[in-house]
Amino acid sequence: MSAQLIDGKVVAKAVKEDVRTRVEALKARGIRPGLATVLVGDDPASHVYVRNKQRTCEDLGMHTVGHELAATTSQEDLLTLIQRLNRDPAIHGILVQLPLPKPLRSEPILSAMSPDKDVDGLHPFNMGKLMMGEPRFVPCTPAGVMAMLDYYKLTIEGKTAVVVGRSNLVGKPAALLLMHRHATVTVCHSKTSDLPAVCRRADILVAAMGKARFVRAEMVKDGAVVIDVGINREADGKLVGDVDFEAVAAKASWITPVPGGVGPMTIAMLMRNTMLAASTT
Repeated sequence: MSAQLIDGKVVAKAVKEDVRTRVEALKARGIRPGLATVLVGDDPASHVYVRNKQRTCEDLGMHTVGHELAATTSQEDLLTLIQRLNRDPAIHGILVQLPLPKPLRSEPILSAMSPDKDVDGLHPFNMGKLMMGEPRFVPCTPAGVMAMLDYYKLTIEGKTAVVVGRSNLVGKPAALLLMHRHATVTVCHSKTSDLPAVCRRADILVAAMGKARFVRAEMVKDGAVVIDVGINREADGKLVGDVDFEAVAAKASWITPVPGGVGPMTIAMLMRNTMLAASTT
């Protein structure tokens, strides 16, 4: 078996075109969706991520305001900025680029954000709504995973899904989204006994543990759908996922590549969340 490719660039383009159309409709009503980005410190990768998000915002007809703060910024000053953005009627979405440099703590910052402007879906209120099966703003990466499965019309209901990784950003919300779509879901982590055997039960396998090429062919069921959320840079600079792509592609029915899989979907779903936030004003 040779897996068919789940092309995140194709799906992201479709999502963004839908967002563009809906943004134009909002602008006709006098509403221009606005995204505020908050970047603390000088991490080069974070700067690239934020710049890409800002560029995509502008391309889709939304406006964006960037706030770049020194790594020495205090927790109090960052909270003051968040509260000011909460009150700004021109800003519909707030994105705080994570991780924050130490000793800053992300939890109080995310909790201080208005749930109505939490376009990353990480506020406790929005996470709680997701847990209850009433999703409002869903974390962008797991939302992108679901959008890819739907775009390619891959069946979720009744399937056995295994999510490897239990982060608040990806693993837990991905598991909840799959559960709400009537999959039977197992969440694995570093303490899971006989992880390969658990993974082999999966009709849908989501790898989100942040370890390069961790998921090997012997861990994958023949015909499984494999979603690789990982982005890891090897010593030679090459980007690879959490899945041993070539070997696993020989067994899977569908698989996402890295790069070009889940990555493009994260920004696309952020744009969608920002448009939705503006739609409720």
